[in-house]
This record gives sequence, structure tokens and C-alpha cells, in this order.
Amino acid sequence: MKQLTVCLSCLLYLACSCLVACNKYLDIVPDNVPTIDHAFSNRLEAEKYLFTCYSYLPQDDHPDKNPAFSGGDEAWTYWPMTEDFFFLDPYNIARGNQNVAQPYMNYWDGYDNKSLWQGIRACNIFLENVNNVRDLQPYEKARWTAEVRFLKAYFHWYLFRMYGPIPVVDKNLPVTATPEEIKVYRQPVDSVVNYITRLIDDAAGNTDNSALPDKITSSTTELGRITRVAALAIKARVLVTAASPLFNGNNDFGGLKNNNGQLLFNTQYDAGKWEKARIACKQAIDAAHAAGVKLYYFNPAVLTVTPATRVEMNIRNAVCEKWNSELIWGQTSAGLPAYWLQTYACPQLDPNMFNMNLKGKLAPPLKMAELFYTRNGVPIEEDRTWDYARRFQLRTATVKDTGIQEGYRTIGLHFEREPRFYADVAFDGATWFMRNGNYNIQSKLEQHSGKKQSRLYSITGYYTKKVVNWNLVYNNTSLDVEYYPWPLMRLGDLYLLYAEASNETGNPADALHYINLLRARAGVPSVEYAWSNYSVKPSKYATKEGLREIIRQERAIEMAFEGSRFWDLRRWKTAPQVLNMPVFGWDILQANYEDYNRRVFLYSPRFVAPRDYFWPVRETDLQVNPNLVQNTGW
Repeated sequence: MKQLTVCLSCLLYLACSCLVACNKYLDIVPDNVPTIDHAFSNRLEAEKYLFTCYSYLPQDDHPDKNPAFSGGDEAWTYWPMTEDFFFLDPYNIARGNQNVAQPYMNYWDGYDNKSLWQGIRACNIFLENVNNVRDLQPYEKARWTAEVRFLKAYFHWYLFRMYGPIPVVDKNLPVTATPEEIKVYRQPVDSVVNYITRLIDDAAGNTDNSALPDKITSSTTELGRITRVAALAIKARVLVTAASPLFNGNNDFGGLKNNNGQLLFNTQYDAGKWEKARIACKQAIDAAHAAGVKLYYFNPAVLTVTPATRVEMNIRNAVCEKWNSELIWGQTSAGLPAYWLQTYACPQLDPNMFNMNLKGKLAPPLKMAELFYTRNGVPIEEDRTWDYARRFQLRTATVKDTGIQEGYRTIGLHFEREPRFYADVAFDGATWFMRNGNYNIQSKLEQHSGKKQSRLYSITGYYTKKVVNWNLVYNNTSLDVEYYPWPLMRLGDLYLLYAEASNETGNPADALHYINLLRARAGVPSVEYAWSNYSVKPSKYATKEGLREIIRQERAIEMAFEGSRFWDLRRWKTAPQVLNMPVFGWDILQANYEDYNRRVFLYSPRFVAPRDYFWPVRETDLQVNPNLVQNTGW
């Protein structure tokens, strides 16, 4: 599919041009009717334009449209690919091939037919014209206006996270704007953050006068739209990011400035940013609780399941169950939410069936398997009771070994791990629970889950179980995938953001409380108990630096395969250390236990700091607008 390429200057110049069509919501405008006037002539047409603003949301549930799935180190795949993809962009980013001539996943100019500047322009058009709708009730106008203000903030946020300091487009430029007015400047980081959070504050209001609902009551028509809780939660994420090392006291970008001399990064560390983030996180948590949002716990209803399966489904269905109690904001774009993600992730489960639609290619590398805790709730290299030195030696599973087929041989790394490991990841010898039964993953060469041809297999030997809904069923000729709204924000994520901000502001008790809520749901002992009784560093959690390390690993585990790690590694400034580590998997071309369970080098990724923290602006955009400066290193 050819990508839309429209430069920012052109977008600004065309600020009042005709309405951008949305093939899902907008009807063809009758002849001789001015487009904008028609779009706001009545309530029905204005609502269509509201949905047009929503249509610019990037499709974050799609593995080829969200860089956080395949553009980092959480998943790897075979290469080159000639089938089974929409875009190769994220895979090229992961392999270190980003460039300035035709940047990959270029949401600045247009990617997947979405330019976020165009989305911002659509929001501005809505805000400029909503007062012209004659039959719109005041409460509807207030709510729709708040939604579009939030979307406008979110599009700025999405660009900010990718590009760092960006231009702020608060109002569309008129068609009479001079060439010099069109040549906009990037704004300093702090200014952009303040603008985004101010827009969200305007949208969310306060408890008494918010135009946004606290929760969606019309589940048949409005699920996926913005609530006050969602707005506050995204504000919390923005402020935690702004307080993090990438943006707070970072000298790497001290020389990045506009051609008028304006510095774009404040290199002075400001502890107050963490306090603002902590307050925002707590406000969002309180609003979520008041609206009935709570951690998800699996209720099998008519099914009888083991305690271990119940815990596993606590974890999996916190992501995959439709509109569950933990979801704060779910994305339903394109009508097939999480469909492609599930088909990319799910291997062949049944030895008696084969379905070409199950790709099984979204493959976690070995480093992700090593990330999860032992069953005692501490890192594998810290647990004094777990045999770290012999983790790559073969063992035979017994009936007592959770998550592994009895009598199967696999490496010690897969034994005695925490429940989130078995809920998130599958491997040769793993079990896979679905509503219609238990399946055994056997993925050595020519086995039903393994490699049989040049495609449809895991290059590492691991599979991303976490994102596959347990209602998926298939046979040789058909596949039935239960769609679910992709969690752009869930309560567990918000708890971890608050824990991080609490630790940074000297409130470790609050941090531990919210971490332990998530650990309890996952069947993992509290931080204090686990480290005191099992870690070779028993007092680690008692220091700010030690607890920071624990929080970061806790976040990497709890949010694994949900599109968080890619951005977290950047904002923490740990990407150079982590993303330059070699990618390893198992020898999937082997048919016996000994040869298959041999570690194999797959690729050596390349993350160049500080260059790769941000996307480059395309070279031609800089030629069109000389006031735009390129990001450092590009």
C-alpha cells in the first residue's frame, strides 16, 4: 500500500481545505455544497466529523503499525519476509535501518494513510466550527469538544514521543498565511509538554464540571470513546515520560536548538517534574477507582479450572477479555481490533489441524524468557534457591511442574518460574490453555507447532501467548478470532506509573503497595517478602536506586508484549545497553531435544545513542521548511 506523504508546511497551508474523508463514517457530500459548511450543518454530520477525528488514531493493536511490537527487542521474526506482512517498517527499525531520506513508520508525513498533523488539523477544524451546529444539545457540544481537545493533545503526544520537541499547532493557519508564517519552528520540550497537559486538563475538567463521562454507559454505540478517566491516565503517562531521564536533565541534546538560537531541551534536572507526575498518577487512579475500574480477576463461570490456570487467566484476560474491569481506554479502530496481532502470535496448537492464517511468527527472543522472575518473585540471577548456572541444561518435567508437559524434556530456564512467564510465553514443551481445551506446544523441526516450511514459524522457538484471546478456535479451513479492544491504557499500567513516580519522590511505601497489588494478582509474593527471603540482595528494595531497578523490571514483566517496553527503554535511557544486546533463540532446525535446546545467535541489533532515541524528520521536509531542525545524530 502506498503511503500518504504530506509535509507539515503543506498541511498548515491547507488548514481550511476540504474535509478529509473517512470511509467508515462520512457520506459523499452532495454537489454544490461547501464541504465544511455541510459537515457542521446538523448534528448527524457533525458527529461524522467527530468520528473522522478519531479515525486518525494510529492502529496500535497492529504488529506492523505500532513500532513497539516489532521495532524493538520484545519480538523477532524470520528475515527476509516475502509474505505475511502489511509493512516491513518496524522490522527495519529493529534491525537498525532507520534513515532520513524515507524514514520508516513516518507518522510525521504519513504512515498507514495517517498523518498526525492532518489529524491535528481535523481537530482544529472541528473546534472552529462546532458552534455552528444548530441542533446540537449543549451537553453534547461540551462532550464532543472535550473529546476533540483530548484527541488533539494525544496526536501532539504521539508525535512528541517519536520526535521529541515538535511544532505546536494550536490553530490552523489561514489560506492567506504568508510563506514565513507557514515556516513553523519546533517548540522546546517543556513547552510541548505543558501544551499537551493543558489541553488534557481543558478536556477533563474537574469532578464537578467535566464534560467527559467517567465511564461509558452506552456500550452498544460508544465503547472506545474518551472518558475522563482515560484522559487523566494519558496525562499521567505524559508527565511520567517528561519526568524521566530522556527529557529531564539530559545533556545529550543540549546542542539541539532552532536556527533562531532557541534551545529545545532543558538540560537541568527538575525533581518537581516527578512530583507533578506523582500527583497526576494518583488523580487518575482515584478517578478510575471512583468509576469502578479495578484489577481484573478471572471468573471461569461454568468451567472448572486449576488454581494455576486461574492465575494464568488473571494475567492473560486482563489484556484479552473484552471491556474487562481493568480497561481504562481500549482501541477499536479498523473494526478488527487485535485480530492481526493474534494471528501473528498464535502457533499451530492442534497436531491434527493446520491453518495457514495462524502465523506464529511474533517470536520473543531468549532475553525475554530470562526477564521473568523465578516462582519466588525475584530475578533468576538473584534467587539463591534457583539453579542459574545450569539454566540451559535439559530437565524432564514431572506432574508437579506447572506450565510444562509431564514427561517432556526442556531446559532448566523453563522450570520454577513465576506465573506471568507461563501466561505470557510458550515454548517447546509448554502447555497452552484455551476455552475449548488444553494444548501442548511441540515446536522442534517438523512438529506441529514448529518449522515445516519457509514461513509460519517462530524464529526463536518462543511464542507470545499473552495476546491471544482464549476463545480463538480453528480447523483446517476456518479461523474464528474473538476481537478485543487493544488496551491503550489499563489500570495495571497506571499503578506502575504511580509506583515509579512515588519512588522518585521519596514515597517508597506507596510504590510497594501498588506493585504488590499486581504481584498478588499474578500469584507472586510481595517485594518485601521475596527479596528478604530469596534474593542474594535482600535489602535491595530498601534503597531508592534498588527499588527503581525493581520497579523497572516489574514494569517490563507486567507490561510485556503490550507496547510499553519500546518506549520505556528510551525514556529511561537504558536503550543503548539493552537494545545492543545480541538476539538469541533456540535451534529450531533440529528434531531432537539435545540439538534443539542449543542457544543460537540470530542477529546483532544496533541502537546508536543519542541518534536513535528519536525519529528523524524527513530530509525533504527540512528543505521545504528551513526553520525545522533535524534531530541530533541524523
